[in-house]
Amino acid sequence: MSVPLWAWFAVLGVILAMLVIDLVAHRKAHVIGVREAAVWSVVWVTLGVAFGVVIWTIWGAEFGQQYFAGYLIEKSLAVDNVFVWAIIFAAFAVPREFQHRVLFLGVLGALVFRGIFIAAGAALIENFSWVLYVFAAFLIYTGWRMFRSRNEHVHPEKSRVLRLFRRFVPMTDAYHGQKFLIRKGGVVVATPLLAVLVLVEITDIVFAVDSIPAIFAVTSEPFLVFTANAFAILGLRAMYFLLADLIHRFVYLKVGLSFVLIWVGIKMLLLDVLYIPTTVSLAVVATIITVSIVVSLRATRGQGRRAIETEAAGAFRIATAEEEAEAEPVFRRRASATRR
Repeated sequence: MSVPLWAWFAVLGVILAMLVIDLVAHRKAHVIGVREAAVWSVVWVTLGVAFGVVIWTIWGAEFGQQYFAGYLIEKSLAVDNVFVWAIIFAAFAVPREFQHRVLFLGVLGALVFRGIFIAAGAALIENFSWVLYVFAAFLIYTGWRMFRSRNEHVHPEKSRVLRLFRRFVPMTDAYHGQKFLIRKGGVVVATPLLAVLVLVEITDIVFAVDSIPAIFAVTSEPFLVFTANAFAILGLRAMYFLLADLIHRFVYLKVGLSFVLIWVGIKMLLLDVLYIPTTVSLAVVATIITVSIVVSLRATRGQGRRAIETEAAGAFRIATAEEEAEAEPVFRRRASATRR
């Protein structure tokens, strides 16, 4: 697959343009409802599918199918990511109107980190083809581990990352709007929103370790791996606001995701022994995910939306008017100091 340099810049330009549009549309903190989330989900999915059609038209059916297989795998694994985000937000009692800003920066960081991981993975495969077998074994092991721990839940309040953050970064217990840092009594301190952002970023890095090798199992083209990741990730925020209150209904989704990881791991392991067409891989992944979702929804029929419940990571609250008045913006203070 020969991809000209201008195509890479064009894709990056589209991604940046969509991020700017999304940021402008949500520049004011507000609670994102189901209807708004559904509209944005349609926008992001349409964008991802449209790009797949472009790949199919320009580079042919095989590469088009590889893109869609990678996109579907990433989109499916993202649901588990959404579940972890919901737990983190619940543990920190993050007001819903502040959540989009955290997820926006989280997705921005995810694009950067995944770009680095994809470049490193492509370089390893190019120079050490046996790395594919390592990826395959890792995916099978991860799938089995996910299946065994399907009923276990994440506990942000026990996270080592959170303990290290609290140990080295002074933090207030109050949310000051969408600010991540404030100056209080002459000292720069973090708000709980910064701790949440750090946990979201670390979580995505952990998930990337699973999802990127999984996409390399269906395509070895870095352009397809990156774009499938990018267009799937762009819709994560809307997916979160659409599914966060329904995540309790996807009781068998982790089982489905574990089977997907095991399947793509086996496919990668048999790469030099048995050729499995991309069409078959795409059909298998789509079938597994569809069955797990349908069975989950049937098993939880009648259950409505509800906020996820988890242990609190601390006593967090919204700052009072007096506290807001005492807090000084970090960068504005520095700017005025420079002018003097």
